[in-house]
Amino acid sequence: MAALTEEQTMLKDQAKAWVSEQAPVAAFRKVRDSGVAACFAAETWAGMVDLGWTGILVPEVYGGSGMGYLTMGILLEETGRHLTASPLVASALVGATALLQGGSDAQKSAWLPKVVDGSAILTLAVDEGPKHAPESVALRAERAGSGYRLTGTKTFVLEGGAATLLVVAARTAGKPGETAGITLFLVPADARGVTRTALRTSDCRGYANIAFDGVEVGADAVLGTVDGGWAVLEATLDRARAGIAAEMLGTAAEAFDMTLNYLKTRVQFGQVIGSFQALGHRAAELFTEMELARSCVEGALQSIDANAKDVAQMCSLAKCKAGAFLFNMSNQLIQIHGGIGMTDEYDAGFYLKRARAVEAIYGGQAYHRNRYAILHGF
Repeated sequence: MAALTEEQTMLKDQAKAWVSEQAPVAAFRKVRDSGVAACFAAETWAGMVDLGWTGILVPEVYGGSGMGYLTMGILLEETGRHLTASPLVASALVGATALLQGGSDAQKSAWLPKVVDGSAILTLAVDEGPKHAPESVALRAERAGSGYRLTGTKTFVLEGGAATLLVVAARTAGKPGETAGITLFLVPADARGVTRTALRTSDCRGYANIAFDGVEVGADAVLGTVDGGWAVLEATLDRARAGIAAEMLGTAAEAFDMTLNYLKTRVQFGQVIGSFQALGHRAAELFTEMELARSCVEGALQSIDANAKDVAQMCSLAKCKAGAFLFNMSNQLIQIHGGIGMTDEYDAGFYLKRARAVEAIYGGQAYHRNRYAILHGF
């Protein structure tokens, strides 16, 4: 484990207690069964706001605490353990990061306090196809008077149904596949011409496809520089990947704990099944994978806080390793639990479904293996 400060340790303990009591898997099951349109409980989100979690990355001058990405990762690991659904990643991590990376003083002053108090929910709209490919942005942003007119679609936008402000990656020059010519825009989700279509997914989260039909925004909606949005977008995505990897680590770690507890208590052939050598070896191998994934995730978060030169490499490594462990661990969770693991009444299925969905967010294992190799010159 990373060496935590006293403040981080206290926050970790607070998060562990609060999530297990106020937002456990049972609460997620209730949200799923109730069919809430936002796909998260309003009281859960309000609780996170009250605890100050939405301001972890936001500097004090804008109402936050500015505690850094490792601290945010600590929180996300705990929410990942209990599959807690909320806009914490989309808004307090990704949205806030985009503003911090490319926002003007006016944009930061206007939106960061709203991120902190929960009155605004931000999200990044980047992908336009079934797979993560940020450089393939095709949504057009054309000059219209003193502003711009946006036309195109975005797919699988996190919290796309609940968001109030969209950070949209659009193309103002060049062609899909080129990193030059991409510009980021801040677009109100209720702007004329914006149409959101909620998606029903296996992990029961609030994804949406969003269409932009001649949506007009002013010049002050540009986040960063015109045609030069790639640097801000890439930096934002890397930090998003590290945060998602921390959540994935929490989900996989809880799956491991559930499996280990089952190995210690399930009796078959007159003895607990964990005493069988084959299963004991399997548990030891999974534990080793978990600790390796933890090292990669925490290393990425620390590199971001240290503004290290290898942030991109570390974030791709973390997302890939967390994805590989979560994929394997969620499979083992179901297999070792046997028949009970296949039932909806048992929580194991929720972890498997979340694993498959979250692995694809901001790039899967194949994407990040390839990116990691390219960044190292291969």
